[in-house]
Amino acid sequence: MMTRRLSLLDTFTVLLTVLIGALAIWTLTKAPDVAYPMHFSAAGEVNRWGSRNELALVFGFMSVMSAITAGMMGWYAGQSDDPARQRSLRAGQMVSLMSIAGVTAFMGWACLGSVFGTAIPSVSWIMALTGVILTLTGAGLGRVGPNPIIGVRTPWSFKSRLAWDRSNRLAGRLFFWLGLGMIFSAPIIPQPAGIVLMTALILIAAGWSVLESWRVWRSDPERQPF
Repeated sequence: MMTRRLSLLDTFTVLLTVLIGALAIWTLTKAPDVAYPMHFSAAGEVNRWGSRNELALVFGFMSVMSAITAGMMGWYAGQSDDPARQRSLRAGQMVSLMSIAGVTAFMGWACLGSVFGTAIPSVSWIMALTGVILTLTGAGLGRVGPNPIIGVRTPWSFKSRLAWDRSNRLAGRLFFWLGLGMIFSAPIIPQPAGIVLMTALILIAAGWSVLESWRVWRSDPERQPF
């Protein structure tokens, strides 16, 4: 009986899941029992504090999400005999890994940094790091094939492969260029106007991608009916 070998992305998935899980356990048992920043206003000011138990729960949730999203994408890729589907699932796995690793690293800096003498990131840093995450995920989003975890998952994109491909390519391009714009404008744009503009543009890009999935599905002669 042949056993499936772990790919490089599978190995990274296991490592990331274990590392974030270990961070959650360390936070719960070893981190100083003090208040930690848990939420920030648009101006970058802490407007809610929480205990180390709450922070550990958040890190634990991110570890579970790594196992579920990247892990499941890798599992289905390994089970598929179709090279094209394997590539599309691996692309989704990579997008998931980059997103979760980036968000967890940023959370660690923002929430744990103040305890260890590191300044809480400024609004400009928040904007720039969000731009990095968007750029990296946008670069791979257009190559992600149909799946229930990653991508523009709408009723229309699931009923039309053309709608899935085009809406995800659009989302990937929008997030990639929006992320680059955020990285280069973060040091110079006035805050908190920059964060407000960033949030609005992300919502517009997401809404545009959803609308694109409906538009393409409606005109696709090979679409599946509801």
